[in-house]
Amino acid sequence: MNYKVLFFLTFLCVSNFTFSQNHSVARKWNEVLLQSIRNDLARPTVHARNLFHISAAMYDAWAVFEDKSDTFFLNKENHGVYIPYSNTTFPGDIIKNQEEAISYAAYRLLIHRYEISPGYKKSRVIIDSLFEKLGYDKNFLSLDYKKGNPAALGNYIAKKIIDFSWEDGSNEKYFYTNLFYEPINKALILKNPGIKELDDPNRWQPLAFEKFIDQSGNELAGSVPEFLGPEWGQVLPFSLDKKKIKILKRDGYEYPIYFDPGAPPEFLNSNKELNVEYFWNHSFVSIWGSHLDPNDGVLWDISPNSIGNQNINYSSLKIETLNKKYNRDNGGDNSSGYKLNPITKLPYKKQIVPRGDYTRVIAEFWADGPDSETPPGHWFTILNYVSYHDLFKRKFEGKGNLINQLEWDIKAYFLLGGAMHDAAIAAWGLKGYYDYIRPISALRYMAKNGQSSDNNFNSYSPLGIKLIDGYIEIVKKGDPLSGKNGENIGKIKFYSWRGHKYINNPKNDYAGVGWILAENWFPYQRPTFVTPNFSGYVSGHSTFSRAAAEVLTLLTGSDFFPGGLGEFVAKKNQFLVFEKGPSQDIKIQWATYRDASNQCSLSRIWGGIHPPVDDLPGRIIGEKIGINAYNFGRKYFSLKN
Repeated sequence: MNYKVLFFLTFLCVSNFTFSQNHSVARKWNEVLLQSIRNDLARPTVHARNLFHISAAMYDAWAVFEDKSDTFFLNKENHGVYIPYSNTTFPGDIIKNQEEAISYAAYRLLIHRYEISPGYKKSRVIIDSLFEKLGYDKNFLSLDYKKGNPAALGNYIAKKIIDFSWEDGSNEKYFYTNLFYEPINKALILKNPGIKELDDPNRWQPLAFEKFIDQSGNELAGSVPEFLGPEWGQVLPFSLDKKKIKILKRDGYEYPIYFDPGAPPEFLNSNKELNVEYFWNHSFVSIWGSHLDPNDGVLWDISPNSIGNQNINYSSLKIETLNKKYNRDNGGDNSSGYKLNPITKLPYKKQIVPRGDYTRVIAEFWADGPDSETPPGHWFTILNYVSYHDLFKRKFEGKGNLINQLEWDIKAYFLLGGAMHDAAIAAWGLKGYYDYIRPISALRYMAKNGQSSDNNFNSYSPLGIKLIDGYIEIVKKGDPLSGKNGENIGKIKFYSWRGHKYINNPKNDYAGVGWILAENWFPYQRPTFVTPNFSGYVSGHSTFSRAAAEVLTLLTGSDFFPGGLGEFVAKKNQFLVFEKGPSQDIKIQWATYRDASNQCSLSRIWGGIHPPVDDLPGRIIGEKIGINAYNFGRKYFSLKN
């Protein structure tokens, strides 16, 4: 998400990072953390951990001074590690002491965690700037809080969390590098059409770039980015029950799994033919690519009047029935929308816009790049938007008396941070073990094999892709794609987004939709990024988003955004990054937090990143994680004796 255009962060200036006086000190440090994430590599696992640890540090620095709330790290044993704390009297104003302890803890952790970031110089400027504006001394390094100094308490909390996290399974000591994972497939060379080598069409394939720029806009050395976080399931969690871990083995190594939805569909069925479940999941992605043209004449009402309020019975969900939850030809899901805004008691105002603008905008909005705070950070921006909305009342779980800004932010960050951390551990544990293929590799591989629908053509193969009229067809004689000398006759073609070769100038050109050779199919992503450098199953976006939606629902005591409506405006011909658009202002809206989560999940199919089988299992797991993390964390708010 580009923070310079995002309305959530209205207090940010384009040229200078400034802070609103209306925000709590916790909110100010959270914004510095989010900006530090944007300046770093796109590492959602690492940033989820940082969001949690820094939020937990601020929480403990606040809770020490509270009569009812208990600490999480201090005077507690977490995963066999005890962090001592002696009850201490801190003279002076409680709120000022809390703010000072919070600031020192956040300051020390931020510097420690982001000092190896490629954008550290920029981050250090804003970290120091806030610390100095608050009137604190960065040269004060004492850990002796027993003298009643809140600054020393903050330093102590940060030091103990740093010590704890050296041994938490993240391999932070060695810059989070993989200890044993090796990809089984050789890299797909993107400058070439098609796919040359794929040893196992069920497993993830690295991508070889001439130049790779990650989701945060960082150009990385080397042309083949390695898998990010395949061993992250080993990281110590917030609320996940380690007694319920399932240890799965592959290639001689163990992978801890917390929620196992079972294996995704493999390439071959029991008859050694193309598995129809594998085919339809990945073909959905190329077909939904045909929805990315704003001039195809298809208009949608994208307001909550028509989109949202999806009801899925997760208990009866099976891989074989996933296709019934999506609309293949027209796009989207089977949600019914809302007759009335339950807050205003009035109908939602319709918004009739080109479908191709809506799909492109949400693909970019939820893609989290460039200048990205990555998916877990994205939901912190949404939380901040809600917490400081004019219509929002800070009542914990929507009940009781109003609480002050600092207490609300501290508790909210602690709960959401814990959920995001657990979501990363659970999702990446599955990504590492199942190591599942991405659509760009699966689609090109099936098409390379030919087609398995009509044995009257020379391109027939039982391992080839299935044909679908209007979407997946054979190039025949006389076809504009047949080639100068007919060299493409018999190849597979897709009706989908046409790709970057149709875009010379992103300010003036858009690719549109049409017939392309399958060997040239490309996700709706930047050409220097293409697909995240980790496997697809399960979707991290779906897991993070549903977990966050559950936390916000429980925390606020309402399914709905303040006033029954959350929204973001993508300005005409300004918002899209790698092609022109949208063709008009597009206002994306959500009635509920779950509606926003569902939109995020669908956007990844339109973006060419995930098939449905990556999506819904991620939502199911995310829902469990969000509810579990919330209930686990809220107990600390009333445990102190």
